[in-house]
Amino acid sequence: MAQYQSATMPATEPAPGVVGTAHLVYALHSLSILIGVTTAATIVGAFVFGLPSIVAVIINYVKRADARGTWVESHFRWQIRTFWFAALWCLVGAVLFITLVGIPLALAAFFVAGLWAIYRIVRGWLNLRDHKPMY
Repeated sequence: MAQYQSATMPATEPAPGVVGTAHLVYALHSLSILIGVTTAATIVGAFVFGLPSIVAVIINYVKRADARGTWVESHFRWQIRTFWFAALWCLVGAVLFITLVGIPLALAAFFVAGLWAIYRIVRGWLNLRDHKPMY
């Protein structure tokens, strides 16, 4: 497997199991997105409040020290930021939803945040598969 090196990410190979942990986290986030697509829940709502994504972000925080200094560290950061920014957009949408005028904006925010979460998970998982850092 090729090692990738950039100015911001060292080319250090991760410890055994770290790449598998990142795959597991992407899979859990994907399961939450699938739940959002196939049920009455919104995609972003299922992503932020679904049990698989909550477990995934906990795994990220517990295991990210194992990835420190490797190209996989960028994936852990990418996954954590995806979760928290999606949560932020849910909060923005919820605040907008409170007002009658803001309901269309809230629905748009939920829809766009859902598409954004899908994009982030797909892009991250493809880069992980190719052993590329996110940044």
